[in-house]
Amino acid sequence: MKSKKSNSVGTLYLKGYNLLQVFGWSYILYKSLTNDYSSTLEANLWQNIKWPVIIFQHAAFLEIIHAAIGLVKSNVALTTFQVLSRIIVVSGVLLATPYSYAASSPGLPLAIFAWSVTEIIRYLFYFTNLNEAVPYFLTWLRYTLFIILYPIGITGELLCLYAATKYASSHPDAWSYRLPNSWNFIFSYYSILVLIMLSYIPLFPQLYLHMFGQRRKVLGSNISKKAQ
Repeated sequence: MKSKKSNSVGTLYLKGYNLLQVFGWSYILYKSLTNDYSSTLEANLWQNIKWPVIIFQHAAFLEIIHAAIGLVKSNVALTTFQVLSRIIVVSGVLLATPYSYAASSPGLPLAIFAWSVTEIIRYLFYFTNLNEAVPYFLTWLRYTLFIILYPIGITGELLCLYAATKYASSHPDAWSYRLPNSWNFIFSYYSILVLIMLSYIPLFPQLYLHMFGQRRKVLGSNISKKAQ
């Protein structure tokens, strides 16, 4: 008899969502690893993976909803930061600037590699956990590889953001709304990019330390059980 957990509609939905994300990010990783970097700048990479990244990264917005409604037991604030930081890079940086800026930044392949590997492992872990059959090596990967993948991903994101600031500084009217205007309102794309970069200073350590805490909790308990 299957457990109630494996039969619930919510669980079946989450299984489908996680498995689809595994396939999506596996395809993105494959395309990035087989990309021809010798022919053009990294903009060629973005042209090859643009739509898969847009689709599967924006689909992660659902995870904020999952956490908010209690479908999964995740910290809403941390989930929101993790998801929105990447969506901002995709929509607010890569799609908002010409190819010669963020899309040709060396940060793009770094970010894509870190995102892809992290997400493949994470979603596969969630999928196998929902099936109550998580192999230990997958648990170890989930709570170990982040140690190097998170800094790589953050570095890539910041390099893309920095490339976008160069575009914004040389095109001050791009995505900006300046005074005087009837609304008496000002919006500076350049200033927003700088503020986003500065926000990484307090927020990234919280996420990173949170993952270390989870690693001690999960791997520490598994090691203790094996020793008994």
